[in-house]
Amino acid sequence: MNRKTVIATALLAALATSTTAFASSHREAPNVSRLPTIDSTDFYIFNSYEPGREEYVTIIANYIPLQDSYGGPNYFAMDPAAVYALHVDANGDAIEDYTFEFRFNNKLPNGGVKLPVGPDGVLVSVPLKHVGPISAGNNGALNYSETYTMSMVSGPQQSGSRSAITGVNGEADFVKPYAYVGQKTFGSTAEYEAYANQYIYNVSIPNCSAMARVFVGQRKDPFTVNLGETFDLVNYVPVEGDSAPGAGDGNGFPGGITQSTANDDLNDKNVNTIALEVPKSCITGSGNGVVGAWTTASLPQARILNPNATLEKPEVNGGALVQVSRLGSPLVNELVIGIDDKDRFSSAHPANDGQFATYVTNPTLPIILDLLFKDAVNATLDTSFATIAPTNYPRADLVAAFLTGFAGVNQQAMVTPSEMLRLNTAIPAVAASMQSNFGVAGNDLAGFPNGRRPGDDVVDIALRVVMGALCYDLPVNSEPTNLGLCAPEDANLGTAPFTDGAPVDASFMQDSFPYLIAPLSGSPQ
Repeated sequence: MNRKTVIATALLAALATSTTAFASSHREAPNVSRLPTIDSTDFYIFNSYEPGREEYVTIIANYIPLQDSYGGPNYFAMDPAAVYALHVDANGDAIEDYTFEFRFNNKLPNGGVKLPVGPDGVLVSVPLKHVGPISAGNNGALNYSETYTMSMVSGPQQSGSRSAITGVNGEADFVKPYAYVGQKTFGSTAEYEAYANQYIYNVSIPNCSAMARVFVGQRKDPFTVNLGETFDLVNYVPVEGDSAPGAGDGNGFPGGITQSTANDDLNDKNVNTIALEVPKSCITGSGNGVVGAWTTASLPQARILNPNATLEKPEVNGGALVQVSRLGSPLVNELVIGIDDKDRFSSAHPANDGQFATYVTNPTLPIILDLLFKDAVNATLDTSFATIAPTNYPRADLVAAFLTGFAGVNQQAMVTPSEMLRLNTAIPAVAASMQSNFGVAGNDLAGFPNGRRPGDDVVDIALRVVMGALCYDLPVNSEPTNLGLCAPEDANLGTAPFTDGAPVDASFMQDSFPYLIAPLSGSPQ
């Protein structure tokens, strides 16, 4: 394959794969919305771009959406009955070859803090999870601890070989740092980071000669999206109102939205992060260096509530594990899968994704946007478009992107139709300062859809593609090139710079593991 073909294919992959992403997957299905502790909000896999970590891959799964930093007194613990998992398919058969499992536990240290009350000094348990300041090396004021264990399954999760993952000193229990409840408790953000960074662990992965790193804890939600107004029937004009993002000149689409962090409804929210950095050589197996990945959370099939609940036993759980939450590419379940199939998708395995193909060949999101905006577009532009939705059905471009990846970029050695993020581990990482938030479409082959980095703006890419960007010539080696997927007449607004107005790029993140920045403080507000 010559370079021109590779770049063309890469650009196609960047644009087409991202059609399945419009926002983060917060509360994306009816069932999972009832179970926030196992609700996966975002998933990332990318070649590590921290200096000196070029031979590593970072996998990040965020859980428990829309956390208010002041959400005390219990804050946001993981579910001790759940199994949280990061899956990696090394050969493309849509079956996991490696699964990294996380199981959580919580307890009261030394039976909990009790204070003497009254003249007789009666010892009474306090109602709070902490009773004084906490700092790096001094957590004696904590009245609650949350820990986790890790294991790796080689082969399918249900039937493969399971081995414990231990720390560099042989430890099997790892600490999840307490939430950033406020500055009187922890001090400044820098002081909270010093506390939390104690719990970045070097760990030993079975059959892997190099050490991995892991961090589990609260982070600021890295995703940006105009969430409320988007789901209020897209209550803004979703086309760039400036001549270029951030130009501030108002010379774009009349009345169009312009870039501002004020448009980001997640700007004041935190999430719980599971971050794992592993050597590339330990997850690529015998494939071609392209890996597929996704995250799931599972619960025991039966849950019986304890009528006399205690901290140690609020319920009894039993039976086989059942997958309840699943996330690979962003927002597949939220705005692609029909509402009657959302819970089915959450419980499905990638190998069985063919059952959802109609949602890709005949996507409804462009039709919704047509219903909402066609008349306004015609009035503003003095046009008479019969539709502003692309008309190239079935959407073969989206089928290829949704299910297979693209040769030379992110297609695996074996091609099995399935939905997951695909990362070519052989494409070098790009330093944070050099990244394009449009990923491959911004001539940055290390970005989305070649995996996904926290600073990749999948929302804007997605909006443009669902409205027909692939039907027009694209610059390939500075030459206008049509990829042959559809024609300009198939997409009346295919060149419009669609956006939700909520910017994101690598500067919003750290440039080292675990990449996501410290959580927002619960106090002062």
